[in-house]
Amino acid sequence: MAVLRALAGPGVEVHPVVKGNAYGHGMVPVARALAAAGVDGLCVATFDESMALRAAGISIPVLVLFPIPAALAPEARRAAVAVTVGDRQLLDELLAALREDTDGPPLDVHLELETGLGRGGFGRPDALRAARDLGEAPGARLVGAWTHLQAPEDEARSHAQTAAFASIMADLEGDGLQLWRRHVSASGSLVLGEDVSAGGVRPGLTTYGLIPDELLGASESPGSGERGIKAAARGLQPILELRARPVRVADLPAGWGISYGPTFTTTRPSRIATLPLGYGDGWSRALSNRAHALVRGQRVPLVGNVAMDSVMADVTDVPGEPVTVHDEFVLIGAQGGQQITAADVAKARGTNSWEVVTNLAGRLPRVYHAASVPREMRTLSGDAFANTDEATAADRRSTRA
Repeated sequence: MAVLRALAGPGVEVHPVVKGNAYGHGMVPVARALAAAGVDGLCVATFDESMALRAAGISIPVLVLFPIPAALAPEARRAAVAVTVGDRQLLDELLAALREDTDGPPLDVHLELETGLGRGGFGRPDALRAARDLGEAPGARLVGAWTHLQAPEDEARSHAQTAAFASIMADLEGDGLQLWRRHVSASGSLVLGEDVSAGGVRPGLTTYGLIPDELLGASESPGSGERGIKAAARGLQPILELRARPVRVADLPAGWGISYGPTFTTTRPSRIATLPLGYGDGWSRALSNRAHALVRGQRVPLVGNVAMDSVMADVTDVPGEPVTVHDEFVLIGAQGGQQITAADVAKARGTNSWEVVTNLAGRLPRVYHAASVPREMRTLSGDAFANTDEATAADRRSTRA
């Protein structure tokens, strides 16, 4: 958060995005940490996500970035959850639902504006009518407007979008509307230092210490025509590591097939470690024979087709005593001076870092550390250990991550 606030600049509200289970990192623990760090609010994609935050005691402002079913508007009002509108029919249905429900405080509403993303929001002709209708509606309070950049690294395209946003906002202001929450920038804009905050920012991937993939090669001192990353962005550090211990390590002869298919057959006597995670945990089958892990600071290939619950590592060439079931493997993270990033995994898989981390399944135990000490552990059964000793013991018991 210190890095994000430095990137956003003074006086700019920071509303991190914790949708998709906080991009796979665990929504509730991350939201609690962000709230404790003093964020101005949180953004989610779905109404269910907002209700999960409220049920967990998260009381800071929450904005749902996609339109919600009109029938949920009364519940959103009472939970003090702000919603987004960006479609005329859905807005009409929302207003009708609010007219039938007179209990509770006004529902805070943000306009999504279509400036070129082509995914959602009101265009210039429709935005003013939508704003007027919301201004006259009982039970509704229009408080903000936002848009989303299509390609922050494309300067011309971004400037066209921000100009379109400013033009629509000028229409609204000319009609006497003062929207006190305006937000455009997300992770890409923050990292590039684009001055399009409009008073608020919605960092997504950077909340988790990750720089957007398409900006990883950008220089802090760009040449002519290049876009540069702000020096402060280099302070971002990934907060997640994916680790596992083997459930079996076996010596197999040459000519032995590994996993289903098989797509990998040993060409020599080999030592193969079976790690207990697979595509059921979000480690994509597309990574079959294309990814690596770290063990004892050595990079080893993951071989054979990724199964639902397992992936195999060829540890034959790891020096020293043979690898055992007590060795820790790192699939995303650092070990012994070596590192495998989410972007590395994304490149091998043919996707992006967003999908890699967001796909990490709920059944992977998540152990949360503060000052290098385990503070909390969450598993599929819902166990949570806030006590340091309990968390440490749980961390040792966990073999899946």
